[in-house]
Amino acid sequence: MNGVDLFLLGRTLMKIGEEAMPVEGITPSRTTQAASVRTVLVVVADLRAHPETSVGEIAARTGLPQSAVSGAVARLKEAGAVVTAPDPADRRRILIRQAPGQSARVEAVRAAGVEGPLAAALGTDDPAQVAEVVDALEFLARRLAPGSAPRRS
Repeated sequence: MNGVDLFLLGRTLMKIGEEAMPVEGITPSRTTQAASVRTVLVVVADLRAHPETSVGEIAARTGLPQSAVSGAVARLKEAGAVVTAPDPADRRRILIRQAPGQSARVEAVRAAGVEGPLAAALGTDDPAQVAEVVDALEFLARRLAPGSAPRRS
């Protein structure tokens, strides 16, 4: 495996992950329809690393356009995953943070399995093969995901 192979595998895994996201009950509004699942997940990841932040700061850290971050925040707010409030130090600035509870949408996303989309990508209905790949992915997630053991720089 080389860097290109790893990059392409990562893109494939992202696509499988997107397909595994439940979409039932999501009715995009004018303000949220432009925010893709990928953009929303990038914003969620940034919010996990920076628990209280602004749209501009997220845009600067992620490289996403500010309008895309705003759309993702609007989707997350509608889903009950984040809350916003004026910054006490600068009332013109809005701070974003994860909602204190867990919304039904967040619970649905976390409960959704990847087995179906993974089986389709593998071209198999064999539960043992799918389980083997899920185990391998869980192993990699424990080692490489944010918050896991330290990585080499």
